[in-house]
Amino acid sequence: MMFEGPGIIFFFLSVGAVALFGFLAVAAWSGARQQERESYYKNDMLKKLAESDTQSAVATLAYLQEKERAREAKSEAKKREGYLLGGLINIGIGIGLIVFLTAIVNDNRAVGLVGFIPALIGVALLIAAFLLSPKKAA
Repeated sequence: MMFEGPGIIFFFLSVGAVALFGFLAVAAWSGARQQERESYYKNDMLKKLAESDTQSAVATLAYLQEKERAREAKSEAKKREGYLLGGLINIGIGIGLIVFLTAIVNDNRAVGLVGFIPALIGVALLIAAFLLSPKKAA
């Protein structure tokens, strides 16, 4: 038969790899294009506002500045949440590794101490989340 042996598996994996990387390329291009359009329209609007000298232009600029501050605050909050989540996940992995390695190695319990490496990385991420990243403005 024609569809037997390792050749079909290689063909399937090759087509899958080409499809995956083709999709990733199109998705990256599409995201960059959308960001470019948003930037263009924003700059065009700011140019038109700068040319007009009305009260509504001042109000619109104040609105845009407030929107930019809100976007930055949201970005910082998301970054802080990422540090918190990463820290908690690493602590959980470290504790699980300590328990697992201690359970499978009965004669040498010091092997379980390897789990302290990811646990301490998690603690460092939690410290970074609480101390180094800025808190929400009141």
